[in-house]
Amino acid sequence: MAEKKNPLALDLSHWDPADDYDAVRREGYVGIIFKATEGQSYTDDTYTQQQRAAKQAGLCWGSYHFADASDVLGQIENYMRFAAPDPDELFCLDWEDNPTGNGRMSVDDAKIWIREVERRLNRPGQCVIYSGNTAKEQIHGNDPFFGSRRLWLAHYTDNPTWQQSWDTYWLWQYTETGHVNGVDDACDINSYKGTADQLRGEWATGTAGEPAPEPEPVPVVTISIEVPVGVDVQVTINGDELVTRED
Repeated sequence: MAEKKNPLALDLSHWDPADDYDAVRREGYVGIIFKATEGQSYTDDTYTQQQRAAKQAGLCWGSYHFADASDVLGQIENYMRFAAPDPDELFCLDWEDNPTGNGRMSVDDAKIWIREVERRLNRPGQCVIYSGNTAKEQIHGNDPFFGSRRLWLAHYTDNPTWQQSWDTYWLWQYTETGHVNGVDDACDINSYKGTADQLRGEWATGTAGEPAPEPEPVPVVTISIEVPVGVDVQVTINGDELVTRED
C-alpha cells in the first residue's frame, strides 16, 4: 500500500527560488528549507533575499549545507559564517553523493559537522540529516548517533525505506519535479506525517513546546607566532590540523 503523502514543506535553492511566498503559503505549505552553502566556499547568492521574503510571508525557515569530501572544518566555517541559523530556524546537513564537488562526505566527517554545528549553536541533537542511499550505504547497523536526530528522507517512490538507525523519517522528499504556485520551476516537495500546526511547533527543535536556547558566544583565541623565514608552521587544535603554511 502506498505511503500517504502530506505535502507541507519545500526545499529550494538558486536553481528554483520562489517568486511569491504568499502564494506558496496559500497552497498550504508551512516551511521552506533553502540551500545556504556547499563545501568550503560556495554560498547561495539568492539565500538572503529568499529568507527575508519567506519569513515576511509567515513561513518557517530552514537552511542546509550540501556536504562534500573536502576538509570538514572548512565546511563548518563556511556554513556558520554564512547561514548562522537563528534559534527558530531549522538547520540541516545534506549528506548525499556530490558529483560536482569533491565527492561524498564520510561518516566520521558527517558526525564532526553535526556535532560541531550543534555545539556552536548550543542546540544538541537538533540537526536534521537529509539523506537517502548515502545513509543506507555508509552507516552499518543501528547507529544511535544518527538515529537520535531527525531524518529527512530522500526517496522518490510510493513506498519509502530508510536506514535502520531511524524508526521512521521526519520529512520525506518524495519528488523533485513538483509544481507549486509561487515557484516557477519544478521543485522538491516534502511530506510530513502530522498536522501543519505540529510541524510549525517542532520545526526548529524537533520537539513541540521546547524552543531552542539562545546560542552561546563562541570563544575566540588569538595567537601570534614569530618564526624565521622558511620555517613551516602547523597549528593543531583538539587534534585537528587547521593551518599549515610556509613563511
